[in-house]
Amino acid sequence: MRILISADMEGATGVTWPDDVMPGASQWERCRSLFTSDVNAAVLGFHDGGADEVIINEAHSTMRNLLLEQLDERAQLLTGRHKALSMVEGVQHGDVDGIAFVGYHAGAGMEGVLAHTYLANQITGVWLNDVPASEGLLNAHVVAEFGVPVVLVTGDDVACEDALGYAPEALKVAVKDHVSRYAAVCRTPARTAADIRAAAKEAASLAVRHEPVRGGPFTVAVEFDAEHLAMAATVVPGVERTGERKVAYTSETMYEGIRAFKAVTTIVLAAVEEQYG
Repeated sequence: MRILISADMEGATGVTWPDDVMPGASQWERCRSLFTSDVNAAVLGFHDGGADEVIINEAHSTMRNLLLEQLDERAQLLTGRHKALSMVEGVQHGDVDGIAFVGYHAGAGMEGVLAHTYLANQITGVWLNDVPASEGLLNAHVVAEFGVPVVLVTGDDVACEDALGYAPEALKVAVKDHVSRYAAVCRTPARTAADIRAAAKEAASLAVRHEPVRGGPFTVAVEFDAEHLAMAATVVPGVERTGERKVAYTSETMYEGIRAFKAVTTIVLAAVEEQYG
């Protein structure tokens, strides 16, 4: 049994504030240990449940946040950029039986601690076939095309609620309860580690590959906080403006769709000015 963990940071234990997750910021170093504790708890739990191998794909920002030296020695860590499938890199090779979304969060325009979709501020909403889309929803459609089930989701309570829509069978662990975008009622690391480990052990039984799901075509719509960002996004072939601050594109598969989304967000981020956005 081979498990892939897609590890994001905004949904980690104790994380509530931008400085908690921004590399080099005042609280980032402390929160790296909290993030690593959550991920390691999942590694331990999956091995408790019979996994033969667990590989972790870093999915946050620079993708260089987890502390390798704190991980269980049986784990493997894919760290750094750039990767063909970004947050779910590794799922495409045909040897993954189940995937866990650890440290996930709600999407842009939604309630939730540090809610966003790929870009922290510039994107105000994302829709997949007219359904509001978090990173979890987008990634769930990608992994489904490779026959890999989402078996575990951890994050705040809103992220767990969101996961009911895209991975209803998966185990969910809320490590904190949303109060506002920058505030939460947080459980202690000892408690969340125990909860995640127990859930991962149970989730291992769900790691059974299925037939690939071909659900396309997929239309992705993106709304930005400034008009010039929508204009910049149309540099990507197939992306068209649908409003003053909105664009959309259609892909036959989510493999193509998520790669186009990554291209859009990369170009848009480069078009942001420091003072005027």
